[in-house]
Amino acid sequence: MRAAILYKTGQETLDVRDDVETVGFGPGKVRVRLRAASLCHSDLSAMSGVLPQPAPFVPGHEGAGDVVEVGEGVTDLAVGDRVVLCWMAPCGRCAHCERGRSHLCVASLRRLGTPNFRFGADSTADGGGEASGFYGTGTFAEEVVVERDAVLPVPADLPYELAALIGCGVTTGVGAAVHTAQVEPGASVAVIGAGGVGVAAVQGARVCGAGRIAVVDPVVSRRERALAFGATEALAPEELKAVAKGLPGGGFDYVFEAVGRSATVRAGYGAARRGGAVVVIGAGAQDDLASFGMGELFFNEKRLLPSLYGGAPLARTVGLVVELWRAGRIDLAGMITHRVALADVNDALAQMRGGEALRTVVTPG
Repeated sequence: MRAAILYKTGQETLDVRDDVETVGFGPGKVRVRLRAASLCHSDLSAMSGVLPQPAPFVPGHEGAGDVVEVGEGVTDLAVGDRVVLCWMAPCGRCAHCERGRSHLCVASLRRLGTPNFRFGADSTADGGGEASGFYGTGTFAEEVVVERDAVLPVPADLPYELAALIGCGVTTGVGAAVHTAQVEPGASVAVIGAGGVGVAAVQGARVCGAGRIAVVDPVVSRRERALAFGATEALAPEELKAVAKGLPGGGFDYVFEAVGRSATVRAGYGAARRGGAVVVIGAGAQDDLASFGMGELFFNEKRLLPSLYGGAPLARTVGLVVELWRAGRIDLAGMITHRVALADVNDALAQMRGGEALRTVVTPG
């Protein structure tokens, strides 16, 4: 089958090969034929080494498809079920899972680097070998074998392209507004970063009834595009401070940081009012440190609220997103700005690096 492989961390392009096969199918496993994948900025972060993922690996973690085979012991899925992949699968047994916080379960991270794929030895440049899937998934392939806990059934009337989006970015952004921040009706909101996660946070804030939603991004086209998803104003980064000071209380009630950098977290903290909240949803590097003075933390009582994978169990957030989509309250189709075949996945990488793509859907054909 065909899959896209990154051989070494730091490489900027993927090798799309036709001599790849899945490995590891057996008890407790599920084989999924992928119908659509979506490129998320976290894939680029894994390729560059910002996010830990041993190479070689098949990138991609937003994906949807059909179950084609179930292993022994898998009784709650059947061939033909439509599913999305979960890149941080809960074990169901740890303290986080038992407390109803399964999105914090890290059991699946122990599988980082476990081979999901094998590629042949016909390439003189790279030879043959094994590759893992990014965070146990690897959606830039025609097929994948994953643990049962890494798939989530979705309704059959949800198109594959839209289902792929809710595997990560949309659930992360919408969940941050609904679950983590619990934005109140009429609240003022700023969203720093107008990529896929940022736009999802805009939509989540709108669903919550936010009265003012400012989106902040250095790229004019990106921030203006967010207006179509519910933002009420578009700001350049250098405009944020002045606008925030002009608000009642001297800042926004909620600031969502969807970039993953310490500088934008600090900017978000400065733009929040006293007693407001800064919701950190961008995936950043381990060594990028944000600094806060103890005096300002105590005196301002601004809440720092990290939000991982939507701030709630994935099944709960995905179910919410599906119902909001059915009700016409969030726009998933409009978030897809580009489509490419798997053979052209490097075009998708270039589109995201250049800032022109909100979400690019990659299809096997």
